[in-house]
Amino acid sequence: MDVSSFVLLSHEQALRRQLDVAANNMANVSTAGYKREQAVFHEYVENAQDAPVQDARKTSYVLDYGAVHDIAQGAFQSTGNPLDVMIDGPGYLNVEMPDGSTGYTRAGFVKVLESGELATSGGQRLLDENGRPIAIPVDQLGQVTITGDGTVMAGQDPVGRLAVTGFNDENMLEARGDGVLTGTGGTVMTAAQTRLRTGGVEASNVEPISETTRMVEVLRSYQVSQRLSSDLADMRRSAIGRLSKLG
Repeated sequence: MDVSSFVLLSHEQALRRQLDVAANNMANVSTAGYKREQAVFHEYVENAQDAPVQDARKTSYVLDYGAVHDIAQGAFQSTGNPLDVMIDGPGYLNVEMPDGSTGYTRAGFVKVLESGELATSGGQRLLDENGRPIAIPVDQLGQVTITGDGTVMAGQDPVGRLAVTGFNDENMLEARGDGVLTGTGGTVMTAAQTRLRTGGVEASNVEPISETTRMVEVLRSYQVSQRLSSDLADMRRSAIGRLSKLG
């Protein structure tokens, strides 16, 4: 393979990455709290001082640098469950991971476990400001409410406050694939900084029409790249054929 083929290959790999990201966004269009991803690429310039012509001494390749999250807030989606919450602003609810560490989620589906502890729809226990599960007294399981600052009330008595953690750089968080992210460097927000809306959750911020359009654009770009690759192959065959006649 010559340099032109490597350049085209790097471009096609970048297009495949873009398509994978767009497809994943589409798959999560109905996932509560999901943040749209966008692929990020860097240019790598290779300097070849021994190139036969000046214009060929610098060759640009596309390198996959990862993906960033679109942190724009999704719309409020009513669920009819008074315990469900949406974070109105930055931050993530804290949940207990199987290994005892802390995970973070924007999907505010909340339920009460048989043990009386608050948990997500996936069964991960929600944590308070001190990193402990929030337990509801047995005789007040039917009287649970959550206030705008995250305070959990059992009847007229506060039993804890949902921890909401903010991050300076949310792109440092790593997705697990179940709506929960992991990462370090977060700070638990104060009651004054926390704003929750109850009775619903945050919808995904993915826009299906935009993602579909993006997928079509990627496919068209890939087709153009394939045509260029085919044209280059024809040029090589033609050059080889002419050289063979000279011999």
